[in-house]
Amino acid sequence: MEDFEVAEKIYNENEINICEKIKNYSQKRCTVNTMKNVFPVLVWLPKYNSKFLMSDFVAGLTVGLTAIPQAIAYATVAGLLPQYGLYSAFMGCFVYIIFGTCKDITVGPTAITALMVQSHVSGSPDYAVLCCFLSGCIILCLGLLNLGVLVRFISIPVTTGFTMAAAITIASGQINNLFGIRSTSNEFIASWYNFFTHLNEIRMNDAALGITTLIILLMMRKVKDLKCRRRYKMFTKYISLSRNALAVLVGILLCYLLRNDDRLPFKVSGEISPGLPPFEWPPFSTTVNGTIIPFKAMVSNLGASLISIPLISILESVAIAKAFSKGRLVDATQEMIALGVSNIMGGFVSSMPITGSFTRTAINNSSGVKTPLGGAVTGTLVLMALAFLTKTFYYIPKATLAAIIIGAMIFMVEYDRVAEIWRSKKIDFLPFLVTVLACLFWSLEYGIVAGILANMTFILYKSARPIIIISKEEINCVQIGIVEVMETLCYSSAEYLKYQVMHFTSSQAEGNEIKLIILKIQDNSSIDSSVALNILSLEKDLSMLECRLVCWNWNVCAAGVIYRLHSRGNQLLKYGKSYTELINDLKLSPSFITCDNEGSLN
Repeated sequence: MEDFEVAEKIYNENEINICEKIKNYSQKRCTVNTMKNVFPVLVWLPKYNSKFLMSDFVAGLTVGLTAIPQAIAYATVAGLLPQYGLYSAFMGCFVYIIFGTCKDITVGPTAITALMVQSHVSGSPDYAVLCCFLSGCIILCLGLLNLGVLVRFISIPVTTGFTMAAAITIASGQINNLFGIRSTSNEFIASWYNFFTHLNEIRMNDAALGITTLIILLMMRKVKDLKCRRRYKMFTKYISLSRNALAVLVGILLCYLLRNDDRLPFKVSGEISPGLPPFEWPPFSTTVNGTIIPFKAMVSNLGASLISIPLISILESVAIAKAFSKGRLVDATQEMIALGVSNIMGGFVSSMPITGSFTRTAINNSSGVKTPLGGAVTGTLVLMALAFLTKTFYYIPKATLAAIIIGAMIFMVEYDRVAEIWRSKKIDFLPFLVTVLACLFWSLEYGIVAGILANMTFILYKSARPIIIISKEEINCVQIGIVEVMETLCYSSAEYLKYQVMHFTSSQAEGNEIKLIILKIQDNSSIDSSVALNILSLEKDLSMLECRLVCWNWNVCAAGVIYRLHSRGNQLLKYGKSYTELINDLKLSPSFITCDNEGSLN
């Protein structure tokens, strides 16, 4: 009776007091430190040094000169009017100052989010704005619930494949604009099919401008690496960082100066609505071809993008924060909150979905930004462009924007990472290829799902077939089988364990039968009820072969599952220092007919 009470005390499962947990969590959250965690601006702003002001201003200005042409370019990728790119480029800059934790990150439109929303905006730009708002709500909820762990299920081969496919698709979608060919689609196959079937429509002016601009942009990227005197080093650095703005400026000048009355030498992006966007509720309904589309139908049309866009946005933003953290821990939850609020507020100013931009973040870092306040300069510059420069942006050649986009996509592909995946473990190349091919020939949303599923098959296979080492020993003339499970046991591997043990036991020669199976698991492993049920079933099956089963030196967590499941589970749990001691305790009869003193068969 006393032993029973001890066992009950040891193997009893601790019940979770939910009310107590909620109370403790609430007390921890309602503190000054929590407020500082949620609003990081309260930490760095009181310590702001006036010496940082010039560095933040220069960095913000440099990023702004890149953000404006990129925003216009990414609006064309999304199939939206150019002003929607600028509407998307300022709100995230201001919001991130309050909620962001990384001084370098710039939040705004990116090529990938633009491409992912492109297939949904053909009817109305309201779809892009609603997608931005709902994505923000989803990201914020995931952040508040600490569910950023979901992005961990997207492996590096999958993200690398997704990035490569997105870069190829985006660049392919601009190949027609680069040569002045009219195209109705930005999809990978459709774009190249249109290009090769309309070669006779190539406009020489656009082709010359586009190709020349692309070559110069690639060359200017390397200008900062030129060896020159120290006093010129800063000049070459900022020339390189501002290459996109310079390309747009030159394109505008050429288009304006070479115009002939109303005829322009290049195809242009078109008129941009002047002025700032109205601050209003996101569109919860829209009108397409005179038909009113209600909120429910809009959400249905957005479909899987409401899952894929938030996940990709989180993945991009957190990855960028980690890349520029410089040894500091990244608060992924807070980054998700910052990104969620940025998208929610962006929905009120007609923004398309936004996230952290690697290109602009790298420029921000290279420009020597000291605090997130640099984002205020970038955001202000975009607002000034909307207020005063929209008529000038009318003359931006499409070929120039196409060259800017293609130039960015060339360096978005992680060529070194692809080689590393191949060198380290070639089987990981499979989910990479699945992701690339599915994204290119199906869609980005389903492509990344296909890559995740390909990766999950490896995980499921491994969990269903863990490494199990079975060896045979003879102790005191008793044949024993030692089963060592080298990985965690779960419900998917329960039947596999049972099959392996039964196959080993039943395959022994007559007169040399196994009398005892010793089952060992890792010290920190646990099991579920399915495994426990299969072990009890295995014990019954082994008893039919006159073989005992022992769970040897299991940890309390795993042993408790067996004990609580059935009363006879306690009989399987044995602890000791040696197998000899265990055999003597079980009083097993010898496997052989007769044995000499040394334990050999007579």
